Amino acid sequence: MKKEKTDPSFLQIIYIIVFLALSCLIIYVPHAINSPLHVTKKLIIEEEFVESFLLIVLFVLNIFILGLYKKEVARQKEMIIKINNDKKSSDEKLNDSFRYIGKVNVQIQQIKSIFTSNGRFPKTKSDFKKTLLFFSERVFGIVNTDWVLFRIIDSNTRKTISEQFETRNGIKADYPHLSNKMIIEKQSCSPFTTVISNPGDLNILVCCTIPVEKITNEEQVFIQAITNEITMIFIYFNSAYYRQTDVLPVHDQIDSNDTPSD
Repeated sequence: MKKEKTDPSFLQIIYIIVFLALSCLIIYVPHAINSPLHVTKKLIIEEEFVESFLLIVLFVLNIFILGLYKKEVARQKEMIIKINNDKKSSDEKLNDSFRYIGKVNVQIQQIKSIFTSNGRFPKTKSDFKKTLLFFSERVFGIVNTDWVLFRIIDSNTRKTISEQFETRNGIKADYPHLSNKMIIEKQSCSPFTTVISNPGDLNILVCCTIPVEKITNEEQVFIQAITNEITMIFIYFNSAYYRQTDVLPVHDQIDSNDTPSD
């Protein structure tokens, strides 16, 4: 970008100086010419004609300089307007960047809480419902949505094993009617968005449905992490190992000080 060195105040000073100089010349011309101008012996220009000619030249020159000055002033004003518009645009982009960074920070805190605040696995169905409620609140913190639906589907029979529908701050919302076939086959669920858990070699599928047509890549990744976490918790909750260890008597546990024999 070319750097402009012309200062409008400097131009104004120059114009005033030139204008005063030309005005002085216009006033001085009638006093300076006191006799006819003899070009040759036969060609004599009358005094009044010389004065009129010089006055016209000076007047035209004054108008020409005034036009140049007005043109330069108009150009400077356009530059100022452009600079102000560029500044406004830069400020808006900067504010958008700050808002985006703030939104991402909130989302990062939400995704961190998924793995730090929910350290205890559920032991009952009531605990599992509380776990899904916890993850619903995390989704509300990531995406601006009024409700969220978690559904766990049997991939073989395409039947719903469990589901939970939660709304933001308890507002009223209609239950979304989505077929498990559409979810499993990853068909379009417009005007909803459905995010499905990643593991493809399991006989269950966990999905999260929200009433938003489009979400960002970051939001997609965060919700994907939530569905994967629910998948892990559900498998652990329903595993035979979990049920066995849950009822394991205290006296049957191996003492940490005992050394097993070979």
